[in-house]
This record gives sequence, structure tokens and C-alpha cells, in this order.
Amino acid sequence: MAVPEPISVDGRWSERYEVLLAESGLDARTILDGALQPAPGERRGLFSLAQCLQQPDILTRQVIHDYPENNGRQALRAHASVLQQDLALSVIAPLTLRLFRNGAAPLPNPDRIFLAPIDSAHESSTGRWFQVPGEPLVDEATFINSVDRMTADWYPVFRQDLGVSPGAYWSSVGLGLGAPFSAVWNLADPESLCALAQAWLTIFRNDANRFIDWIPAVFGDQQTAIPQRKGCCLKYLLPGGGYCGTCGIYRKQRLGELSRQSSTQVQHR
Repeated sequence: MAVPEPISVDGRWSERYEVLLAESGLDARTILDGALQPAPGERRGLFSLAQCLQQPDILTRQVIHDYPENNGRQALRAHASVLQQDLALSVIAPLTLRLFRNGAAPLPNPDRIFLAPIDSAHESSTGRWFQVPGEPLVDEATFINSVDRMTADWYPVFRQDLGVSPGAYWSSVGLGLGAPFSAVWNLADPESLCALAQAWLTIFRNDANRFIDWIPAVFGDQQTAIPQRKGCCLKYLLPGGGYCGTCGIYRKQRLGELSRQSSTQVQHR
């Protein structure tokens, strides 16, 4: 198989982000420090992402073990989709935040990414994936090219073996990669934020950009920028799941309401 040409990275994204925030009177480092959660203490992993990629049945068996009363075919697919979203938000997102804060970050390493046991007190599928510290830092270009390749390499397992839809998979990856922009969704200038967030996703050759739209929106009197996904993680199918704030299930209805709110705002000015 031919090795793809490296992605050409023009300009430092961390610096462009810093300039964007400064124009809104924000300090990028302070924002990103606040968005990064403190490193958790020692955690026990059930198995690594590398093992899951080699033997996808491991994840299916774990879901059946964790949710014995909610493991029909549709539920298994929904759990796999929610866990893949958690992988993006719990591993890719904080690494991307570190990249934008420092201009360098560790890469996700499947051998060091683990699924933690479910928290029986909360019965949650979120916050379960974690990466053991100790990976070396890489520069921006290496991070972009490596994460682009890795997410493409992981896709067939989640799609073909675990049934995660293309829209769910890539929109979750897009949310992870867009974490620095989500951190200021209601703080920075919406138009500029949406433009830079979409341009950032476009750098990657994967399909994240196809399944995430960053749009300016008005909530009350507040101008904001929100990511809207075109694929659904299926969380709503699970007991107590509900809809995510970025959900694509009621995307048209949500965008219609936002559009009407914006029109009303303009008419009353």
C-alpha cells in the first residue's frame, strides 16, 4: 500500500488560535489551562485500544458484561458508538488542547490507551478511555499527519466490526479535534471562531470536516459559535441517554429555531 503524502501544514495553528482569542480580549493559555482537566490518578484498564483494534469482540463482550439488560443488537451498536465518542473526547480532545496550548503534544498511542471499568455509581459510558502519561511530545505537523492517519486506521474496526456509522465516527473525531474551539464557543467572536474551526478540520484528510459544521448562533442576546454534527452517536437510544447538544437527529429543527431567533433579533433592533 502506498504511503500517503504528508499533509502540508501552513502556519502555526496554536498562534492563529492565540491571535483569534486575543482579538476577543481572551488569553489562550488561560482558556486552555481551564479546559484541560487535571490528570487523573492511577487508573485500572480492562484492555488497551490496541487490543480492541486487533480483537473487536473484546469491546462487544465488555458491553454485554456492563449492560446485561441492555445488549440487543441496536443497543450494542449504540454503546459502541458512545464509547467511540468517548475515545474522541477523552483522548483526542485533551491532546489537541495541549497542542494548541504548547505548540506540541503527545500522540494518541493505542498501546497506552485503556478502557477503564464502568463506574457502577453512575453507570456511564463517558470518561472511560484514558491514555497513560509518558508519550513524547511531537510538533504540530507530526501531530496533524499522525492523528489523520490513526483515525483513518481505526475507522474500519469501529465501522465494520462494531457497527458505528460513518457520520457518528467522523463527527465524534471532529468534536475531539475541535476541543480548543468548543472551549470558547460563547466567548470569542462567532464568525471568526467558526471560520478558523472549520479551516482546522479541513486540514485533515479524514472525513471529520464533512460531518461537523461550525455555525454562528444566537441564544437570547448572546452571540455564540456551535459545532453541529451530521452524524448521531445514538446515545438517545440508551436508557437515560437523551440528546447531545451537538446532536444531528434534530439538526434541521434546531437550526430552524436558531434561524428564527436570529431573524427576530434583527427585526427588533
